[in-house]
Amino acid sequence: MELREERPGDERAVREVHLRGFGDHGTVVAEVVATLRETIAPEDTLSLVAEEGGQVVGHIMFTRSLLDAPRRLVDVQVLSPLAVLPGLQGRGIGSALVRRGLEILAERGVPLVFLEGDPGYYARLGFTPGGQLGFRKPSLRIPDAAFQVVRLPAYQSWMTGTLVYAEAFWSHDAVGLRDPEA
Repeated sequence: MELREERPGDERAVREVHLRGFGDHGTVVAEVVATLRETIAPEDTLSLVAEEGGQVVGHIMFTRSLLDAPRRLVDVQVLSPLAVLPGLQGRGIGSALVRRGLEILAERGVPLVFLEGDPGYYARLGFTPGGQLGFRKPSLRIPDAAFQVVRLPAYQSWMTGTLVYAEAFWSHDAVGLRDPEA
């Protein structure tokens, strides 16, 4: 398996990974990725693919967002989305993508990476609940346990506050969980 940065021409394969990997929610995820590509400067994002036998089998994207800290706004990254083709899940592809992405972001001097996700999965990759570390989630619809963060070497103790997602997540209503009964 090769891990590499996404290249022009990978868009269709990446879209397919999200459509298949997220099932009913795949269309929204694929559209968020497309919007992030269009609206976020390339230097403010990191998009990696896992490739096996010339086929893209996994994708991860990290995107610049902001932490509204008392001292000043802090550039941080949000890990979203992460997907692996069904049938290949459980083989370490997603974990490898996360680890490689965090290595690159640490080298770039990023202090914090946030996500919404399964704490059982992401805890083993170094993520912890953000609320326990003094961070505030950007929406009340995000379950407390799902709002997670990893602190990288550039993190400083004054960097606390509220996460502010990039506009693409809001415009696609891809933040937190909607109550279908509301």
